[in-house]
Amino acid sequence: MTAGHLGAERQAILADVLRRVPLEGWSEASLRAALGELGYQPSVGRRAFPGGIGDVLAHFVAEADRHMAEDLAARDLASLRVRERVAAAVRARLEAVAPYREAVRRALAFYARPARAATALGALYRTVDAMLRAVGDDATDFSFYSKRGLLAAVYGATLLYWLDDRTEGCVQTWRFLDRRIAEVMMMPRLRGRLERVAGAFTPRPVRTPRRGRPGGTGPRVREGA
Repeated sequence: MTAGHLGAERQAILADVLRRVPLEGWSEASLRAALGELGYQPSVGRRAFPGGIGDVLAHFVAEADRHMAEDLAARDLASLRVRERVAAAVRARLEAVAPYREAVRRALAFYARPARAATALGALYRTVDAMLRAVGDDATDFSFYSKRGLLAAVYGATLLYWLDDRTEGCVQTWRFLDRRIAEVMMMPRLRGRLERVAGAFTPRPVRTPRRGRPGGTGPRVREGA
């Protein structure tokens, strides 16, 4: 079987599973029903997604990341400020899954189980990493990790807000996103201010006199004198 044929099968299975997830969740039952609807034997499902429904969900996340990157690649990001690029990346990622809002909600429930914590973190890391690479981040120093940690917090909070936002065009979500990014952009300056304030109140060390020389003056006492 060619890679193209396998890819087509994976896309067909994912599309059918997504129709079922709002009612049945990300479950093996959803996958089996999708295979039956498509006329695929169970062996096709095992070949396309060896890890079962977890692999189907991972494929859904990867596809959303890919669509987000393609969207951003078509934009003139060089003309935007850093905060505008980040906002564009988060918005593009959410818009990529907008038709599947309930599937996203069910995905969070799927990943919420303790046994899947590592898988959930891996998925979040890959999404955040894809966002930063898409907006041109090429850091290789310690900021590589700090940027991804901060963006993960911003994206996670915005995702939860977006799930329950029913405003026209999700306008409240984008305002929430702008506020979160503004807070993050303030952190380096806030840290510098706190360090300066702390330094102003740090007591200076007190020099104590040497033994045998009270007050630091007077003749040194010789042993045996």
